[in-house]
Amino acid sequence: MRRRGLHALQPKDFTPRTTDSTHGLRCAPNRLLDQPKPTQANHVWVSDITYLPLANGDWAYLCAYQDVVSKQVVGWHVMSTMPEELVTKALQRAFWAQPPAPGLLVHSDRGGQYCGNAYRRLLHNYQAVRSQSRRGDCYDNAQAESLWSRLKTEMLELREWPVFADLADAQTSVADYFDYYNHERLHSSIDYQTPYHAHQQFLQISALNCPA
Repeated sequence: MRRRGLHALQPKDFTPRTTDSTHGLRCAPNRLLDQPKPTQANHVWVSDITYLPLANGDWAYLCAYQDVVSKQVVGWHVMSTMPEELVTKALQRAFWAQPPAPGLLVHSDRGGQYCGNAYRRLLHNYQAVRSQSRRGDCYDNAQAESLWSRLKTEMLELREWPVFADLADAQTSVADYFDYYNHERLHSSIDYQTPYHAHQQFLQISALNCPA
């Protein structure tokens, strides 16, 4: 390799830290603790950020929002960094795709992106309520963490390191995976339906239960 001028691509010796709870911003309480398990779509969404390895040794960052009941991923966004814009763009896409009724609960960990002014203003504009995990309790956002486990098992481990050629490749691949996840992947927790089909059924039930 040296004679031919070739250099091996080596992964970085660390993985990015996607949650920094030492930002000093005010966090919301975990409002899921006081709630019965939801039974209707678009009543509770969960969110988190994860990292994706790129060929040049850098990372891309993915934020997604998932409906707790139907398991449908309602919005996501991929960027080369993880500012507040990462979570607000993903949330805005979710609101456009699934306009919520007032009182939607949006739960996340205690990362600073979920405490910023733009994020809180976006929630306020749609009359949604912010909820965040308790300090040091990773189980408070277990469903969002489970989504990353499935994504990395079903998509990342099937590809050769460093997985994504560049940011555009990561964005396209994530979009393709979530299209499969929502419309083709069956889930035992929703009676072996796809998240999209389950979401539509829950929305119909909600409409039938609304008073005239």
